[in-house]
Amino acid sequence: MTRQANTPRLAGHKLVEALIAQGVDTAFGVPGESFLAVLDGFHEYADKIRFVACRQEGGAAFMAEAQGKLTGRPGICFVTRGPGATNASIGLHTAFQDSTPMILFIGQVASDQRDREAFQEVDYRQMFGPGTLGMAKWVGEVHDAERLPEYVARAFHTAMQGRPGPVVLVLPEDMLTKPITAPVVAPARPAEAAPTPAALAELRERLAAAKKPLVIAGGGGWTPDATAALQGFAEGWQLPVGCAFRFQDLFDNAHPNYAGDVGIGINPKLAARVKEADLILAIGPRLGEMTTGGYTLLQAPRPAQALIHIHAGAEELGRVYTGELLINASMSQAALALAELAPPADIAWRDWTAAANADYQANLVPTPVAPLDMAEVIRLIDAKLPEGTIFTNGAGNYSGWLHRFHRYTGLHRFGKTQLAPTSGAMGYGVPAAVAAALLQDRWVVNIAGDGDFLMTGQELATATGYGARKLLVVVVDNGTYGTIRMHQEREYPGRVSGSDLFNPDFARLAEAFGFVAFKAESTEQVGPALDAAIAAGKPALLHLRLSSDVSTSRSTLTAIREAAKKAQHA
Repeated sequence: MTRQANTPRLAGHKLVEALIAQGVDTAFGVPGESFLAVLDGFHEYADKIRFVACRQEGGAAFMAEAQGKLTGRPGICFVTRGPGATNASIGLHTAFQDSTPMILFIGQVASDQRDREAFQEVDYRQMFGPGTLGMAKWVGEVHDAERLPEYVARAFHTAMQGRPGPVVLVLPEDMLTKPITAPVVAPARPAEAAPTPAALAELRERLAAAKKPLVIAGGGGWTPDATAALQGFAEGWQLPVGCAFRFQDLFDNAHPNYAGDVGIGINPKLAARVKEADLILAIGPRLGEMTTGGYTLLQAPRPAQALIHIHAGAEELGRVYTGELLINASMSQAALALAELAPPADIAWRDWTAAANADYQANLVPTPVAPLDMAEVIRLIDAKLPEGTIFTNGAGNYSGWLHRFHRYTGLHRFGKTQLAPTSGAMGYGVPAAVAAALLQDRWVVNIAGDGDFLMTGQELATATGYGARKLLVVVVDNGTYGTIRMHQEREYPGRVSGSDLFNPDFARLAEAFGFVAFKAESTEQVGPALDAAIAAGKPALLHLRLSSDVSTSRSTLTAIREAAKKAQHA
């Protein structure tokens, strides 16, 4: 069908045209009567864009957040008003804390019913109030249908510009049914800040004078070219590089300059090294609670270490940490500029860098656990699936084995390989894995705890319904909310309350969704189960039964409990 540019069309159709113009080919959501005109637009343009109908708005929002991480452009989610928007708020919060570009479109009550507490009516500007402590960078509501393409373009720019993040665009139901002729706007190309020559000169001078420097890379807005430039900079200057909490794919973990991840469950030797460093070069991360060990590795507001902080959002610089040098620059511009800095002829910290990598290598050696060794499970998955496999997880102690023992490849080699919530949102991993499997032709592995899995496990239906194939879900079942139980044993040893779980047969549940499923209760059973899952040609789930005493990659509940009791009686 030929569509003339100036032919009046429903605003709902024009919105879909605007998404196509921005390069969007997939949107996630749960259908609602408040945006039927948009759904009809997806039908009209089904040859150019697909709408993936999910089973709950939280799952849909997580999928859109994962889409933003994978593509570097805003992930797209549509939900209806009230309950739909409330459910989706978890994905919005994740996108905000993770600095991920995302746009949440919310159907709204008709304009003539506003401010009457109409059916499911919510004021989204108050609900998602923008700001550094809010849930969105901007909340807009479109009252004039002719301005809809303008609002969409602004949403894309806002989501990507500066510190990336989520935007909310509210769509009154009656506005979407009006015919409009306004043209769509060309694809958004966000403005980028670049470091000044003076700032680069000072950075070089301070870095060259250091004895024990350490790079911490993290945050949003990274591109393959930027991570390649970061690696070149680290190689030229022989710098040790640590990755901020759940940004481990920003630097190739097999590189001799890699020092490990600076986050929950940090290698104690790396934590000591962060404190011992005389200069921290933070490229991209917010330096939040998880990366700073509760603001102890770097004391706020003025760290003991000299701090050079580079961040895409000017509002973030100096908000928590002051430093010797604060540079407002996008990751693309900053990394490329750093790669051009000539290193000194004599690098004083070569041994420091080698020791940091040696500590990381030693941390890869596990303490064997019987009968089911999670470190060996991760090793088997890595051995049997190709490089570039995407790994997802939600929140829970089980993720510590993945973060510690899997070696993520650099973003510039295969694209994103880590989809994980720095917000600590449970339930993220399954929807993120489904989105990745639908968006890219790569293997995707979700490692999920038993509590984590059942928060969004219904999205297995989305995976099979839309033809996902290279998808493996590994459920680590220890019958407890493991992180909470660990903290209970530390604070109130032996007094367990509310952390026990009563689980279904995860394998049979997965089979009901159309997955092939396997079980393992010992390490010896894992390899054959993985071989069968990989060969199945359809999504697969592996149910691992683990003792509840196996708490973290470093300790057991028994050891944690006994240590807490001794401390109480000391």
